[in-house]
Amino acid sequence: MGQTIKATFTGDLLRKYGLLLALVLLCAVFASMSPVFMTERNLLNVLNQVSINAILAIGVTFVILIGGIDLGLGSYVALTGCLAALFASSGDALFIPILLGILGGLLIGFVNGITITKGKLAPFIVTLGMMTIARGGALVVSDGRPISNLSPSFNAIGGTFLGIQIPVLIVLVIFLISLFVLNKTVFGRYVYAVGGNEEAARASGINVHRIKLYVYVLCGGLAGVAGIIQTARIETGQPNIGVGYELDAIAAVVIGGTSLSGGSGRITGTIIGALIIGVINNGLDLLNVPSYYQQIIKGLIIVGALLIDRKS
Repeated sequence: MGQTIKATFTGDLLRKYGLLLALVLLCAVFASMSPVFMTERNLLNVLNQVSINAILAIGVTFVILIGGIDLGLGSYVALTGCLAALFASSGDALFIPILLGILGGLLIGFVNGITITKGKLAPFIVTLGMMTIARGGALVVSDGRPISNLSPSFNAIGGTFLGIQIPVLIVLVIFLISLFVLNKTVFGRYVYAVGGNEEAARASGINVHRIKLYVYVLCGGLAGVAGIIQTARIETGQPNIGVGYELDAIAAVVIGGTSLSGGSGRITGTIIGALIIGVINNGLDLLNVPSYYQQIIKGLIIVGALLIDRKS
């Protein structure tokens, strides 16, 4: 009897804190292999590098919670970043490039949502098509070339405030708002309900199409925020940036424990998943592991997370 209680208690602890423990162990491994890893400068660098993926991962968490998917996130970052850069380089007021970047992302999400709900097409197909459209749009907006000479006030978005990177502060704000929305609002409950059982949600009076539309708009808007931050960080609008971003974001969500079948998952898990991806990238870079091996390792992690998700 005592052993059963102990095993149950241990299992509960692992379910609750296993992901955090994995992150700590991962940090310990890299710290033992590289003396640079645990330095303040490098840890702040990890947080800054994680910021883009964390924002995208939060957005796609909502999408996956309703049983959807979005494969175009990297292209959205490129398009919204180029839109913002186009006006940030023309001397317009700071709010104009920010507004246009976010509106561009919201519009992309709206088109995705409408096409999926009203057109009754699979999210995989719709977002795959939008990935190509957005990438082409980024090349059109930028005329196929990087957009440079951005205003100092715009570039400051990628800088620091009181010694902390502004992108990290933005991620913290988005995380807290998303946490509140999912756990404390009617909309959050509806998101879980739609992902858990769409027909039951519809029968209970939930406007399933509207919830799906709102979720895709939210995901697109956050991709717009990520595009603005990325552009400000590198001080250039790059039409070819963001390739593979969607894979890292989805990997962070799946590693964080959100089920690909929908209806189950946590924003806190997504953030830890994004940190795990960031720590792996940073640690492997410090160990001078070639980038192509890094891709193989991340791919294996994604497959492993999917196997765990399927068995749970």
